[in-house]
Amino acid sequence: MPDSAGDGVRMLEPAVARIVRDTGASVAMVYLLPPGERTLQLALLSGVSREFAAPWTRVALADPIPVADAVREEDLIWIGSQEEMGRRYPRPALVLPYPFALAAAPITADSAPLGGLVLLWPGGGPAQLGQREREAVRGGCDHLAELLRRAADGGRPVRPGHRPRVLAPRRARTPDPAEAEAAVAFVDRLPGGSCALDLEGRITFLTSAAAGLLGEDARRLIGALPWEVLPWMDNPTVEDRYRAALISRQSTSFTVLRPPAQWLTFALHPDDSGISVRITPAPAPGSAAHPADPPTAASLPSRATALYHLMHLAATLTEAAGVRDVADQAADQLVPALGAQAMTLFVAEEGRLRIIGHRGHRGHPAEVLARFDGAPLDSDAPTARVLSTGMPLFFASPAELHADFPTAVILGDMKAWAFLPLVASGRPVGSLVLAYGRARPFSPGERAILSSLAGLIAQALDRARLYDAKQELAHSLQASLLPHTLPRIDGLDVAARYLPAGHGVGVGGDFYDLIRLDSTTAAAAIGDVQGHNVEAAALMGQVRTAVHASAGAPPGEVLARTNRLLTDLDTDLFTSCAYAHIDLAGHRVLLATAGHPPPLLRHPDGHTEVVPVPPGLLLGIDPAARYGTTDIAFPPGALLALYTDGLVETPGVDIDHAIGALAERLTQCRGTGLAGIAETLAHRDRPETSHHDDIALLLIGAAATGG
Repeated sequence: MPDSAGDGVRMLEPAVARIVRDTGASVAMVYLLPPGERTLQLALLSGVSREFAAPWTRVALADPIPVADAVREEDLIWIGSQEEMGRRYPRPALVLPYPFALAAAPITADSAPLGGLVLLWPGGGPAQLGQREREAVRGGCDHLAELLRRAADGGRPVRPGHRPRVLAPRRARTPDPAEAEAAVAFVDRLPGGSCALDLEGRITFLTSAAAGLLGEDARRLIGALPWEVLPWMDNPTVEDRYRAALISRQSTSFTVLRPPAQWLTFALHPDDSGISVRITPAPAPGSAAHPADPPTAASLPSRATALYHLMHLAATLTEAAGVRDVADQAADQLVPALGAQAMTLFVAEEGRLRIIGHRGHRGHPAEVLARFDGAPLDSDAPTARVLSTGMPLFFASPAELHADFPTAVILGDMKAWAFLPLVASGRPVGSLVLAYGRARPFSPGERAILSSLAGLIAQALDRARLYDAKQELAHSLQASLLPHTLPRIDGLDVAARYLPAGHGVGVGGDFYDLIRLDSTTAAAAIGDVQGHNVEAAALMGQVRTAVHASAGAPPGEVLARTNRLLTDLDTDLFTSCAYAHIDLAGHRVLLATAGHPPPLLRHPDGHTEVVPVPPGLLLGIDPAARYGTTDIAFPPGALLALYTDGLVETPGVDIDHAIGALAERLTQCRGTGLAGIAETLAHRDRPETSHHDDIALLLIGAAATGG
């Protein structure tokens, strides 16, 4: 009988422990790919806690994550630095802005993907994976694949459990009692206090001096997470420094206030089994013993504040529709998040860099555009250099900038710059320039975050440009299919309006038409194809053509023929339509609708009624659908209004009530021509960007003298 889910993972533990030992990696993560699935599931990890790995417990093969690329491409992926991670994988780099190196490799057997292996090494190591380590990674993956294959062949396939297993760290030799007593005495003699954290951040040991400095009973602290037991340590900086030590395996420190007035410095020293912490009293910031931070650091937002802004930017960029949205979001959020004084965003177009957004150039916006907009991509400007090389440039002072670019123009009092390439899927998209008012070094961590941000913006811009191109194509298609002018027909006064949906909503399929049939008859149609995309706009043209081809037949037959055409096309899109056959000599109108809002008729005396037309089935559903016809009088001075639901549909408002309100507004529109009435009805209470559907309106008035 097969193992229950997750039990078989235990058999992989010795192999993973050997990989960690042979490669010198500090963290290992083994993913399994269940047969027939497209999502990798984390099964086993070493060197970190489950909570730390939670964001990557499940990884789709299409995700921009190293392990997904390694499995999909069947090749080893190596990331040697923070900056490289930021350039190639900006999303995980923003969550892990710490110094480390990473390798991801596929686990395959008989050319079938079984999973993936991820290894992390402490920061500051070699930029390239050594041959011995590379062979250890590949050999380890082969061993894991063999174990998985044997288990499957034996009817006991290894499957990931509900939670990944955590490989216990190697334990040091257990000291004898005398050694333990001597070790405790040694720690107690050190100034300040000491404690130890496991890989999950829980306190496993602390001295009485440490408990005193923390102001809490040692019994409450043992086994607890410090930031959960001590409210004053519930600070993003505290957990961030713990995560930095855990991932980079490098010592770090931070200072925090224990209320009401005691400042404490925590020095963290990590290894593969946990973190040793030294706690010492610290002078208050700004005191003589602890001078204030230098101006450069004081001018920066806190790390927690910056990360909040950056994660907010990452979230909003996923919702940005067009290039303008991306530029505005980036410009509004990057400057305050990063402590920069100015920002300029360029995109590459037709061999030149075009400015699409800028902030902070107080008094210089026109000069920014005049000097930098349209610079050739092959120029020697830093904005072009980073795009051609794909590598960012950082200048801590004007002297550094001019050393590499003697002719560079400095606007205002800027003293430091970051020039970042925007590259998406290996293609250059543009450049991002951040300028700072004070000279500043760019630490490796800050460079990694900036590179990650540039990657996020590049991906968003790439999507946005595709979106804008599709929108332009769809709008051009729709505009070409709508009538540019309506025919002049004796006996009729006509006005029409079309308003596209508000910003961020795709193009729709609303249409209208007026058709001259002969000297005494005309036809009018209005409709709405379901959907907001190029397909809807194209289908709108086919519907309009079908109505034209059948115009002159009874209204019910016109809709029935059009309906049969749409069902034959099998587009999965449905269409509403209203059709009117106008008898100019007899002053009558025959009306039929297919799931469309009912027409309105304003009588010569001014009152308006909703015309009760049988609501036929939407076009494109049932090829045998039939459509009833209503015959109404259309005397001189009467006005017929045909419209699409975008004019009356409002969230939370009953549709019948909204149609009644439209009829009342039509009654009130007196003493103005049809063009003025159409303008009033189409725009009333609907600013250009507020409505969420297209609006089409066709007004047909019976002239005082017929044709």
